[in-house]
Amino acid sequence: MTTPAPEDGEEVRIRSAERADLLAVVRIENASFSQPWPYDAFERFLGEPGFLVAETNGQIAGYVVADVTQQIGRALGHVKDIAVHPEHRGDGVGSTLLSRSLGVLAARGAETVKLEVRRSNDDAKRLYREFGFDPLRRVPEYYGNGEDAIVMIRKLE
Repeated sequence: MTTPAPEDGEEVRIRSAERADLLAVVRIENASFSQPWPYDAFERFLGEPGFLVAETNGQIAGYVVADVTQQIGRALGHVKDIAVHPEHRGDGVGSTLLSRSLGVLAARGAETVKLEVRRSNDDAKRLYREFGFDPLRRVPEYYGNGEDAIVMIRKLE
């Protein structure tokens, strides 16, 4: 599926991640987070329906990693990691990725989706609230540098 990005008219193409995308994904991860996932963490999700990349003009502009697990007999979706290349932030790439990943999780039977976000990441929290995520609880010192996480949750229709 191709969606025009609102800011510059470039098209954003969302597709399943492939092995050839991993270096670009890791570069975006390293540019986005102080405690990035290593290459092999992404490699483990190759072939999973919830590992998607956003492509703009043939370049990887962002990615999302999400999956579904069974908890107490219910399917729970989990957005594990999402990031957008610094040059593409504010272009709608993150929204497009999140929207598509929620569709994948719903198609895989998820009734609810959760994610964790740094307490200090106001831009991400704003995006998640726009998508109907509500804060559920705070997890003290979730991140290696001692920063708290906010667990956010959303019911799927």
